[in-house]
Amino acid sequence: MSRKHMAGSSDVDENLSALLTNANAVRAIASAVEGTLGSKGLDTMLVDRFGETVITNDGITILNTMQVKHPAARLVINTAQAQEEVVGDGTTTATIMAGALLTEGVNQALKGVPVTQIIAGLIDGVERAIEILNRDALRVEGLDDPLLGQVALIAGRMRTDIADLVLEAARLVGPDKLSDPAFKLADAVLSQEGADNEVFSGIIVEKEPLNDQMPSELQGQVSILVVDDALEPEEMEEEALATEAGFKKYLNLREEFTDNLYRLVDMGIGMVVVDRGVSDIAEEILADGGIMVLKRVSSLDLGRLAEHVGARPVKRTALKRSQGDLLKCLGTAETVVHMEQLKQVRVMGGLGKSLATVLVGASTGEVVDERSRIARDAAGAVQAAFQGGVVSGGGTAELAASGELLQSRSELRGMTGYGFDCVIEALKRPFCQIVDNAGFNSLEKMEEVIAAQVQNNSSRLGIDCDEGQIRDMVELGVVDPLPVKTYALRAAGEIAEAILRINTIIRAREEEGTELTGDPAGL
Repeated sequence: MSRKHMAGSSDVDENLSALLTNANAVRAIASAVEGTLGSKGLDTMLVDRFGETVITNDGITILNTMQVKHPAARLVINTAQAQEEVVGDGTTTATIMAGALLTEGVNQALKGVPVTQIIAGLIDGVERAIEILNRDALRVEGLDDPLLGQVALIAGRMRTDIADLVLEAARLVGPDKLSDPAFKLADAVLSQEGADNEVFSGIIVEKEPLNDQMPSELQGQVSILVVDDALEPEEMEEEALATEAGFKKYLNLREEFTDNLYRLVDMGIGMVVVDRGVSDIAEEILADGGIMVLKRVSSLDLGRLAEHVGARPVKRTALKRSQGDLLKCLGTAETVVHMEQLKQVRVMGGLGKSLATVLVGASTGEVVDERSRIARDAAGAVQAAFQGGVVSGGGTAELAASGELLQSRSELRGMTGYGFDCVIEALKRPFCQIVDNAGFNSLEKMEEVIAAQVQNNSSRLGIDCDEGQIRDMVELGVVDPLPVKTYALRAAGEIAEAILRINTIIRAREEEGTELTGDPAGL
């Protein structure tokens, strides 16, 4: 039984009541996204206090947008955000499985099973399930492997146009870049209201040239200078300017700065991209010299641009260097175009590292935002599949792993088996939710599929959500990236373990003159 008492000035809620409170919060989060899972999943409408709406079935968008105060619920959302950052997809699956693991864990605890034993069995079960998924995975053989196309289509929610864009972008960046853990193909996805869908080798900078006198298009071997600084004369203290010597130095610095700008013009530089501000004199001289200048470019865009064109970003003091030294810092691109209607500049055909941009467009802002989310999911899934392979989708891989764990259940000794049971039941949850969302009886279909998997010794058999018949998911084209599945399962296990370990919830003492906001017992 739970025990409540006062300890100093803190309210204490202990033992199973703490576990029940936390588990209920996680289950509430899971219920908010479970209806979106699978090919027949429906959308969720999120409405803020101003009446603005977001309609989506993207799990991470729902989790990030919904109002949540409970710390256990926040733990789920933070873990989902980490999954989105690492593998780019699978947040809904991770959330649903975390809720299922906790539900089963609470049931076992209410029967009297020690929580420490539940946790030990849960950890063992998760690791064994991951081993099974790795064993059954199919490897992707290059960027033209049909499996990769199916991953793009499934993660792209059957939008063929988006799947094609993402696959083309993957081919443009190449296998070496896709294999780089530091590179995220999803970052190449941009959205623009009124734009056409397209993919090209290059990047988009969401800035416009400083004035209309600057060129709107540059062709050929365009030299590009990247300035990770302000393009302004060196500053001086006001006290120094008040002296004759100081004022003379100020004039000399301005003259030197002006001479350096004219030298950039003489070097034939076509484009200057600046991190911060640009002085009026610099704008005038560079515009007269036919140079396109972009200012206050974000550090992310500045870095991607430098990488693509092969430039080495410099500070403004580098303008004093010799012409030979400056030339070594320049990058080169084949084409630079100002897209006036879209208020952006495209830099294409850089001689540095190959980068691709996926531009997703639609007629309205709401639609284009959702299409952008879909494209980012597809890009993340394609990269994950290329790196780690695929497993059969539709919840079948997890269901088959659940069956194998059940067969090995008898090998366990002691009460850790009850924690093992939690994983066995949680692995069934994605399949059941997908089938429920498709309008079929999940218990009936699950028994049919389990029997078929055992009879045919195949983990790939599942339910065709269009017809309700048992089909080979891989032959049907329903596949999921292995890293998405394993990360989701491990994340769900970590959430369940962390919450099961919480024995006491303590409301911290309020500081004098402050008001405690948020109720740790509710969302």
